[in-house]
Amino acid sequence: MNYSQTLEFLFTSLPAFETKGATAYKPGLERIAAFCKAMGNPQRNFFTVHVAGTNGKGSVSHLLAAVLQQAGYRTGLYTSPHLQDFRERIRVDGEMIPKQKVVNFVDKYHDKMVELGLSFFEMTTAMAFDYFAQSDVEVAVIETGLGGRLDATNVIVPVLSVITNVGLEHTDLLGDTLQKIAAEKGGIIKKSIPVVIGEEDERYNPVFEQIAANNKSKVVYAQREVRCEEQTHDADGCRQRFRLQRVRDGRMFELELDLAGDYQRQNIVTATAAIDFLHEETPLTISRRAFIAGVREAAANTSLLGRWQKLTDVPLTVCDTGHNAHGIARVAEQLKKTVYKKLYCVIGFVKDKDLAHILPLLPHDAHYIFTQAQTSRALSAADLAAKAAIYGLQGETAESVDAAIHRAQELAQPDDMIFIGGSTYVVAEAPLTE
Repeated sequence: MNYSQTLEFLFTSLPAFETKGATAYKPGLERIAAFCKAMGNPQRNFFTVHVAGTNGKGSVSHLLAAVLQQAGYRTGLYTSPHLQDFRERIRVDGEMIPKQKVVNFVDKYHDKMVELGLSFFEMTTAMAFDYFAQSDVEVAVIETGLGGRLDATNVIVPVLSVITNVGLEHTDLLGDTLQKIAAEKGGIIKKSIPVVIGEEDERYNPVFEQIAANNKSKVVYAQREVRCEEQTHDADGCRQRFRLQRVRDGRMFELELDLAGDYQRQNIVTATAAIDFLHEETPLTISRRAFIAGVREAAANTSLLGRWQKLTDVPLTVCDTGHNAHGIARVAEQLKKTVYKKLYCVIGFVKDKDLAHILPLLPHDAHYIFTQAQTSRALSAADLAAKAAIYGLQGETAESVDAAIHRAQELAQPDDMIFIGGSTYVVAEAPLTE
């Protein structure tokens, strides 16, 4: 098979959450464990950091990988979903896995994957492990796909686990309360392996503490280890600066980050606490200089896209991949703080999204252009418009993301703002790169 045929096999022959939704979710570690064993357990050939959470786990994963890479380690990064290229999911030192490596992997293990009935995500996870081992990776940052306890990535034994936060998401699969979802995400906590909790909350702290106690694992609350004393944004809105204090000794850190979005405040605190722990308590050595330099160009060096990303200045056009109630709430807060005369929102969602908890969070004074991405999971623009009207959101429809963006550009004046989001799929079809 060539590369195009290989991708077609992966997306059509194996169940993929991205295309089929919850019906493709195959919980349990038996299949991935059996497949990894057949490959010789490549995931045991390098140190790993395991990252879970409702929101922020992608940003934190990229931050950790950027710093580890700057510290001189050959660094793997496994994240999901991708926006424009399947290979975004698997990177070594910021570079995507080569197309031929994808083809070679599928050619070699095709029959075994079919025999075990692997899901798309299980296959991709195994591909990452195999490629990292082939590439002599020293440490890899592994982001969970969905949940944690039964996620395919949970076959690893990391040197550190990180859980960014817990919000209501995928309640049909993970549970309908914060405590139930926390229990699933807390499933990445391994025996005697410390865990950093990014954003503590009295509603779910006890869940993590109990799981950690059962595993004799240390719990590190990031906000008790690192305080953000100051956060400022550069005039161009593309970078920001932080003044952090390490609580145990009062040491200050002046950081520059090439990511916008106020919510990165939580992510930088989480990543800083994790980096500090890795340096102090594991075999990894990360200098202050590597930490500062790694954060400064984190997005550039790991190609992180779609996090409050500015696409144009006139009119101001921003996209963001926040797609659950927890993430949309943060996007809505950011929109309130942004200066513009009129707001145009290009919005689309997938069919199984809990819109009753999301739509009320969106600005009521915006003009909406409801649309649908090119995926079978997309909710039609007409259906979305009808649902949005219930919550007082008014506008028009466009049958494609491209058409919706062009319509917003026709309507917007130079001092207006265009926001693109709602679904990762919608952002993926925006012009993220030149």
